[in-house]
Amino acid sequence: MFVLVEMVDTVRIPPWQFERKLNDSIAEELNKKLANKVVYNVGLCICLFDITKLEDAYVFPGDGASHTKVHFRYVVFHPFLDEILIGKIKGCSPEGVHVSLGFFDDILIPPESLQQPAKFDEAEQVWVWEYETEEGAHDLYMDTGEEIRFRVVDESFVDTSPTGPSSAEATSSSEELPKKEAPYALV
Repeated sequence: MFVLVEMVDTVRIPPWQFERKLNDSIAEELNKKLANKVVYNVGLCICLFDITKLEDAYVFPGDGASHTKVHFRYVVFHPFLDEILIGKIKGCSPEGVHVSLGFFDDILIPPESLQQPAKFDEAEQVWVWEYETEEGAHDLYMDTGEEIRFRVVDESFVDTSPTGPSSAEATSSSEELPKKEAPYALV
């Protein structure tokens, strides 16, 4: 579920932090930049694990800050395919069951991946598993807040970096807000 990823970045340390230890300043700047952010095709960054190598620091003309190339390892949430996780049901909709791990909410269990036979109850807004026994069928409701085990079968990364306006958008007068898409989602 959590993996260590080796990364390299150039960290800018402003002059008012020169009195602190270099490692402490770099760790703070890296956590400000990466913690709770999704790195494309890597995963959700959690926190700095350690700094493995510091290269020379440079001060550029017109900028009093030092710029240091840093090699480091970062703790990243990136579950393996077919890994079984435990989460809580955040809600149900006709698209499937939405699950939360507490720190990560972009998990969807589509209807075809639920225990079969399953149906969506429009009145209750929950998915129901119709469990067959010798005495007959029992309805097991997937209520909000219930703990659930699920298997990761797919992941998707979406590049959400900003883009410039296209010529088609510039000529249209109607303002339509694009649908927000999660940068990292699990199925």
